[in-house]
Order: sequence, then C-alpha cells, then structure tokens
Amino acid sequence: KLTVTLATIVVEFLERPGLAASTRKTYEFALRSLLQEYGSWSIEILSKQTLIEYLNSLGHLKYTTHHKHQAILQSLLNFAVEKEYIKSNPISGLKQRLPDREKGEHKTDDAIRYLTPQQLEKLYLVVKDDLRLNAIVNLLHRTGCRIGELLALNIEDVDRANCKFQVLGKGNKQRWCFYSSDAGIVLDNYIKYQRHNSGNALFTAQHPVTLLVSRISYHTLHEYWRIVTDKYTELHGVRLHDLRHTFATERVGLISIEELRALMGHSSIQTTLRYQKVTSQKAESAARHALNILSLPNS
Repeated sequence: KLTVTLATIVVEFLERPGLAASTRKTYEFALRSLLQEYGSWSIEILSKQTLIEYLNSLGHLKYTTHHKHQAILQSLLNFAVEKEYIKSNPISGLKQRLPDREKGEHKTDDAIRYLTPQQLEKLYLVVKDDLRLNAIVNLLHRTGCRIGELLALNIEDVDRANCKFQVLGKGNKQRWCFYSSDAGIVLDNYIKYQRHNSGNALFTAQHPVTLLVSRISYHTLHEYWRIVTDKYTELHGVRLHDLRHTFATERVGLISIEELRALMGHSSIQTTLRYQKVTSQKAESAARHALNILSLPNS
C-alpha cells in the first residue's frame, strides 16, 4: 500500500471542483504552517496528540481565527476519511479554544455579525428568483429563528393564515416565530411553485440523479448560500446565521429586552443583552459621524 502524505491530501482537498477561488485562498493560508511542519508525514501517522499540539502552537492567533483554522483542519481530515485515506478523523469532536481573558479576549460583540441595510438590499435582490432560498432568507431575517429550527419544520407546522410557526429550540423549548405579510407572500410562492409535495418537510430538495425528494440538509443549503455570496463582493463572508443577528439588532430599542429574549429563544438574558451593546456602538458611531459633519467649516 502506497504511503499518502499530508501534502498529497491537501492538494486534493484544494483542487476539489466547485471550490470558490476566495475559499481556496483562505484554506491555503490556514494550512500553510501545517504543511511546513507535517507536509511530508504520512496521513496515517498524524495522531490526535500531534494535531492538538499543532493547534496549541497557534496560540498567537485571535480565538475566533483559531476556530477557523481548527474548522478548516477538521474539513481536511473529514475529506481524508471520505477518500478512505484514514478510517476516522482523529480530532473529531475536539472542543474549540476558549477566549483568553488575559489577552483581552471575550465573547461579546465580536461574535455578533449583522447585515447592513445595503447588504440586505443586495441579498434580497440576488435571491428573489430562487423561490426556496428567497423564502428561507425572508423567514430567517423576519423571525430570528435558528437555521436548524427552520429546516426542521413540516408544512403543517406553519400557520400561513396568521404568519407564524412554532419551533422546538434549545433545551426542547417551544416558542412562536412571527413573520411579516410580505414574507408570507414569498413563502406562499415557494410552496405553490417549487416545493415538492411528496413528504412533510417544508423545505425540500431533490437528488439530481435518483430524483428522491427529502428535507433539505444544512450542508446543501450552505452550498447554495456559498455560491450566492461568493459571487458578490458586498456579501463576501456573510453567514446565514448573521440573519438571526440582524433580526435582533434591528429590534433592540423597539421592543423590551425580555420580549426580544422570548422571540430569540435565549435561555440567558445575558445573551440577549449583547445585542444592546452592539446597538449602543452603532448609535455612538452614528453620533460621531454626525458631529464630524456638523463640525466641518462652512464652505
């Protein structure tokens, strides 16, 4: 049996068809130091301990960047499993590095990424002809529900007459999600013209070869999302989950924090309060921008 090196796997991983150029560049950058250290090693002798030591050597990185490096490494090893170069991913289930308070790292506003009005306008423009993706974007943005909660819905779970549906959130807690009538029109169009009627799932997908219809998976949805967002500079780096953050930041100050907590399905009020901090930062930025304009000398 031929020895397959880590470098060989990385080349195959990066040359996969359909990988966007921007994504490939990100992966290449993240995997560079790994290749320098272990590129000539056989993939089979890369142990869990070795990989943990490598990840620990990246302690200079910001914890959010460290998470990205770990996620890319996980994807690479999952790819090696799929290709049957190794039997299992040695770091499957490995926990991510926690923020280091001594470095001033903490889980606050950095984790909250939301779309600007300009990004939202662009997003709605580019998804309008894809009835399914348009409906998903509308519901995620208008209700603030989690992606998994939305994809788990069955057609009968949606009260279309009253523009609402009930989801089962974290901790098996049920809550109502409410959407606007214009989002309702988008959803009705998807159900009427594009949803497959076989099966109960609200959002369906059909296998291109077997033609079997099933509930759309997060992986499939993410691939569609990546194709859309990679095409437009304004949407680079925008995640589906950011629509939930956008929902929350838009409502801070319009409804009480307790009401927002209930809509978001947060178990802790501290989680909801993060959005108040973000909105305060936006307000400060707007105030300073106005002051700068007002301070300009008259021409």
